[in-house]
Amino acid sequence: MKVEIWSDIMCPFCYIGKRRFEAALQEFAHRDQVEVIHRSFELDPTSPLQTDKNYFEYTAAKYGISAETLAKQSRSVTERAKQEGLIFNYNTVKNANTHDAHRLLYFAREFGKEQELLELLYKAYFTESLPIGQHESLVSLAEQVGLDRQQASAMLDGTQNGEAVRNDQLLAARLGIQGVPYFLIDGRHAISGAQPASTMTQVLDSAWKEAKASQNQLDSDICDGGIC
Repeated sequence: MKVEIWSDIMCPFCYIGKRRFEAALQEFAHRDQVEVIHRSFELDPTSPLQTDKNYFEYTAAKYGISAETLAKQSRSVTERAKQEGLIFNYNTVKNANTHDAHRLLYFAREFGKEQELLELLYKAYFTESLPIGQHESLVSLAEQVGLDRQQASAMLDGTQNGEAVRNDQLLAARLGIQGVPYFLIDGRHAISGAQPASTMTQVLDSAWKEAKASQNQLDSDICDGGIC
């Protein structure tokens, strides 16, 4: 079973959804046969690599809402994150452009380190308030998961994996994905948003049963044709 997950590192519900999906997977009987693939989705591709404005000032100005309203919303999200064991420090979050972080995730995939790096990126942004749009921070995180520092730095200095990131977003557009997180199971079953873990487990179970039923029908058709 293949699960593709569109998300962005600066998306709070993506981090919450990631933790809930991990909990759902633990309850799924066939979890050892699940392949999880990260797909890029840039919520703010025009965001600068760095800005002097804090999270509230930048986001409020971009979306035309008051910093006070945004602060109230962030407190609510912080409480929801806490229920999943996550720590959000919105007061010190450093706004970032996540394009290079997504490119680095593709680089990490080549070495089987994609999921480890994704976890560190979320923690770096929401908890540790690191500027994940800057190469220095990204290279340090890459090194922490065991990737070669010089190779990661060279990759970031170029344009490698940029097309892969864009293709993920084009695919999302073709699928009609307008928000993240978005989970696509075997290309047929979708979960939109950070749904409860129990809901995710139910969808995984349904997808597995449908896939097995389809395989059984195919086997039966083959036998009826005198091939088996």
